[in-house]
Amino acid sequence: MSLKYAVLAALLEGEASGYELSKVFDVSLANFWASTPQQLYRELERLARDGLIEARMVRQERRPDKRMFTLTEAGRQDLHAFAATPPRRPTAIRDELLIKIQAMDGAEPGATRALVEEREAWARGKLARYRRVRERLLAGRGEEEYLREADRVGPYLTLMGGIAFEEENVRWCERVLAVLKQRAPLG
Repeated sequence: MSLKYAVLAALLEGEASGYELSKVFDVSLANFWASTPQQLYRELERLARDGLIEARMVRQERRPDKRMFTLTEAGRQDLHAFAATPPRRPTAIRDELLIKIQAMDGAEPGATRALVEEREAWARGKLARYRRVRERLLAGRGEEEYLREADRVGPYLTLMGGIAFEEENVRWCERVLAVLKQRAPLG
């Protein structure tokens, strides 16, 4: 999948500037698709050139002018066609930390512990952010009520995936740290 469809999906929420889209990526799409601001702006230019989004300039008095982007009908159709197409292949894990854990035997155990502790802290931080987003989306409603009545549930369902992913990261880190602690006398 390309960044193209992540951007088009983000624009389902409505018109947004590049800056606003980068914030959307940080908060809601980062749980399944990461992008740098530079990649995002290049993709916005490509999508506008291909007629999948439209850009309009908004003049601002005390700030630089900004471009606001919206989906075109062609962009909406392309996104719907993409959503109906099965993925090419299942997701594969590509994680540098897992390679380091694979190669850890004989390495300094403290260094390995520090790497896992850092990952755990990172996962807990993301989990806290995702839970705050969840509370904002629910706005006092129960999950079942929200899922029954909300105009769009896709963002919430992907957020649930991000929460589950980070919860599993925390569980895995806790297990790895317990094993390392248990093995500490061995080496």
